[in-house]
Amino acid sequence: MAEFGKVVVFGTGLIGGSFSLALKEADAVEEVVGFGRTPATLRKAQELGVIDRAGINPTHEIEDADIILVATPVAQMADIFERIAPYLGPNTIVTDGGSTKGDVVAAARASLGDRIGQFVPAHPIAGAENSGPTAARWDLYQGKKVVVTPLAENSDEALDHIKRAWSLCGADIYELTPEMHDRVFAAVSHLPHLLSFALVHDLAVRDDADLFFTFAASGFRDFTRIAASHPEMWRDICLANREALLGELDSYRAQLDELRTALARNDGERLEEIFGIARRARRDWAGEG
Repeated sequence: MAEFGKVVVFGTGLIGGSFSLALKEADAVEEVVGFGRTPATLRKAQELGVIDRAGINPTHEIEDADIILVATPVAQMADIFERIAPYLGPNTIVTDGGSTKGDVVAAARASLGDRIGQFVPAHPIAGAENSGPTAARWDLYQGKKVVVTPLAENSDEALDHIKRAWSLCGADIYELTPEMHDRVFAAVSHLPHLLSFALVHDLAVRDDADLFFTFAASGFRDFTRIAASHPEMWRDICLANREALLGELDSYRAQLDELRTALARNDGERLEEIFGIARRARRDWAGEG
């Protein structure tokens, strides 16, 4: 028998759809029911085998679900928590795929109340620039990190339930507090996206933008790849984690000011020192020694 009976997924695109396909590939789920914003999206998800059927009303699908994954943009999660709260079965565990945790946990507490122990927050560190059911892949999480941010109210059983599901998707599981999660990802994920969007926007609004893009090559392509990401999703992420992100922006601006000062002073020694530290750190991180 499959390890999980019914899994309900809110958001059948890259994150939610890949979770579904991965569990199916592992023969770990009997049925996946999907909820989405449009009937067309759900029809496409069903045609592609991402879900087995589309849900019509949460009232009839929530109580007997083993797992509910909320894989929508983070700004939509509060409404979903409110919708599902009255119908949660005693054995149903809710998780999410949001890139921020403080706001998501607060929304879950507000809606779930004394059933907050049934919510185990998580963040799969895997993605791509494309979205929607056609972007879903069964192997998206293979060898990727999933950060689980347990709450004090979570039982060991609930935590193990969600860890097991993500493990069956092929992911490596890590734990952080929600606060530490948001601090870390403001620096290594949210800020890089902001910078990439900013650079492309700066060039795109120039009168001679076509000239610049004509000569942009592989370095520009690599640096700006993530600027092709979903604008709505990243708007929500930036606003949800704005305090930590503002702190990282201030730190980065200070670094830019230091580079500008070195340039203005024709200080090649300082530029090379900064570049050398960055190069070593990048090569160590990438395993390039």
